[in-house]
Amino acid sequence: MATLPGPATAPGPARREVTEPTQPQLRSAAATFALLSSPPRLHLVWLMAHETFDVGTLAARVGLSVATASQHLGKLRLAGVISARRDGRHMYYTVDDPHVLTLIEQIFSHIAPDGTLAPDP
Repeated sequence: MATLPGPATAPGPARREVTEPTQPQLRSAAATFALLSSPPRLHLVWLMAHETFDVGTLAARVGLSVATASQHLGKLRLAGVISARRDGRHMYYTVDDPHVLTLIEQIFSHIAPDGTLAPDP
């Protein structure tokens, strides 16, 4: 695995050395981004990053049928993006992985409400 130094002549702050990703890491990252590339699925993850919900509430908030929301939740859960806990007859879904929370926070802080890229502060 190669270690890449930061650009020697690049202006700005010093860059740290980074280790190039492995092929399994690249495949897994691409699969995660593909999973989140669906606007309804991304909306579901955004909601669950902020609060715990049952499938009916999530479906209503995103404008999906319960069956469709359940299919999306199943894929997200299998991928490890969300977790679920049972309380009686209800399942409650949330994002509790700090890496996923950071990813969601970062992408939505980078995109303005009108869909354009937000300027850096």
